[in-house]
Amino acid sequence: MNYFIAVKTSINFKAVKTDSEAHNFRRKTFDYIKKDLTEKNEYWVENKISDRFRSIEAYCKDKSGRKLQKNALPIREAVVVIKENTTMQDLHKLSKRLEEELRIRIFQIAIHRDEGHYDKDSKEWKPNYHAHLIADWQDLETGKTLKHQSFHYSKMQDITAECLKMDRGISGSRGRLEAIEFKIQKKEEELLLLNSRITEMRAELNSKKFKDLIVKENDFLGFSKIKTDKTIENYERVFKSYNTELLKNKEILQSKTKIITELKQNNIELTKEVSLLKNKLSFILSSITAYTNEKEIYFNSVKDTIIKAIQFEKFKQPKLFDTSKEKIIAILDSICKKVSEKNNIPFSSLEEIFKNPDSSLEIFSLLNFDNHGIQYNTEHIPLQQKRKKIKRSQ
Repeated sequence: MNYFIAVKTSINFKAVKTDSEAHNFRRKTFDYIKKDLTEKNEYWVENKISDRFRSIEAYCKDKSGRKLQKNALPIREAVVVIKENTTMQDLHKLSKRLEEELRIRIFQIAIHRDEGHYDKDSKEWKPNYHAHLIADWQDLETGKTLKHQSFHYSKMQDITAECLKMDRGISGSRGRLEAIEFKIQKKEEELLLLNSRITEMRAELNSKKFKDLIVKENDFLGFSKIKTDKTIENYERVFKSYNTELLKNKEILQSKTKIITELKQNNIELTKEVSLLKNKLSFILSSITAYTNEKEIYFNSVKDTIIKAIQFEKFKQPKLFDTSKEKIIAILDSICKKVSEKNNIPFSSLEEIFKNPDSSLEIFSLLNFDNHGIQYNTEHIPLQQKRKKIKRSQ
């Protein structure tokens, strides 16, 4: 059984490795992953590393008149510590902030939920939730690589923590808190059973049952005497068995105690998170400006996530949208449904996005509608029951 461990996020960029894509997108088999969890991984790609590198080289030559230096690191990779419920939408938010504030452009994301290890005490699987971000480190003003100061790297950590809500745990804190409280209760019940079992075993050692281990025989005069060697052998055998079981129960007891201690600490942290969440919610609801700003930020994030999902599908299948309008709408429906499920986005939020003419236009501009001479009415929504009404231009 897995349980939640309170962790802090971090982000650390290094030179990208030659086998990064093979590792990140699971093109090879690795012995440190749990294969049955690999299907829970998520991926997003804008460019291949090789294609991006060629573009960077060409842009550097065009912008500066010089070739890219041999020791330059124009493409870098970061491993970001995430939570179990971190979504691709969260990582797109992080990518946007990194670009806006530090000019770092993320063009590949891989969320790994299949790495971890088995705890040597509890024998339980301890997941190592993280994401790989591949970044274009080129300065678009000079064509050379970006130059950051130490405070910029400190800012990266702040931005990451804020975007992933690792400190405040705003997303789903109440649910996780209740889950942990339930697990603590179950673990404590297991402890009581173990303690009860140990007590029973100790009582059993003093019970009449052990009289049966005593071997007696009559001597030549007919007097009953204890046969010492046989009796000792019986007691040694039984005590060895009980000692093994007691030792095993002691180890289990220590493991359960450790787990309960960790869970209780996590419970304290999550209680704090829920309190912060309530305070923030109260502030947003009491301030029209704050509510409006939060709403705009959220809907922009939803729109960007849909756009990036479409771009990813086009990257995988370049001619995906070169088809009839009906099939294009069906594909868009499928993409939006997947985005909604994977990122916990309510359907009502998708409706709001497509009700907005500017957002709707931005999304539909990616769908090759010009190839079909199609116009569309942005008052309608191209999703499931609310299909967008599309008309061919006359």
